[in-house]
Amino acid sequence: MHLVAIDDPDDPRLDDYRSLTDVALRRAQETERGLYMAESPKVIERALAAGHRPRSVLVQQKWVEQVRGVVPEGTTVYVVPDAVSEALTGFAVHRGALAAMHRPELPTVTDLVGGLPVRSRVAVLEGLTDHANVGALFRSAAALGVGAVLVSPSCADPLYRRSVRVSMGTVFQVPWTRIENWGAGIGDLKDAGFVIAGMTLGAGAVPLDDLVAENPARLALAFGNEGDGLTTATDAMLDRRVIIPMTRGVDSLNVAAASAVAFYATR
Repeated sequence: MHLVAIDDPDDPRLDDYRSLTDVALRRAQETERGLYMAESPKVIERALAAGHRPRSVLVQQKWVEQVRGVVPEGTTVYVVPDAVSEALTGFAVHRGALAAMHRPELPTVTDLVGGLPVRSRVAVLEGLTDHANVGALFRSAAALGVGAVLVSPSCADPLYRRSVRVSMGTVFQVPWTRIENWGAGIGDLKDAGFVIAGMTLGAGAVPLDDLVAENPARLALAFGNEGDGLTTATDAMLDRRVIIPMTRGVDSLNVAAASAVAFYATR
């Protein structure tokens, strides 16, 4: 590692790590700079294992040994006191290490699903706004064998720091892409033989057990926004509408919990 000690939070060499709690600012900055943040040595290690490249690493002095042997030779590692780290980022860094990683180029929908087995499941996320939900959903997708995740233009960024951390780095293990043209992207899934099943209370919805019994060879499970669910336009493109039957007057689960149930049931 190339260790560089810095004790001034205003040092311009640390600009990639500045104001990490400002979601709107980070969305603009990280897209413009082509980077994302990986937090903690374990998450950094998983990002590197997926072939992602670090631009630099920020580490508190007491955690230097935790990243030694994890980051590639020649990587610039900025070593800062705890107080500088918190003043710079706006929060207490998890296990003292952050890496500014270069964003990988995302595949097209056709290329992504074209590499999946004949029998496959994918998750489709429309308009999720909570980064923790996106991260939790990726972790469930990784654990329960979902082949890929596709997200809408308005969906929270899977590579945002909180999404990555909540996912425990599994966003690097599950192939994913962003569908820039939503209607065309859903059409590409159908052309690839996927049955589009939306988790929704819409008309004609059947219990999840019925979908499991049908057992389509290629299944795309669609999940909508935390408050409003799937949009009317997306609902019109569904092949199936599916519910998880509830008791005690509960009408729905948190989207991260619902996805875990659906992924497990259709495994």
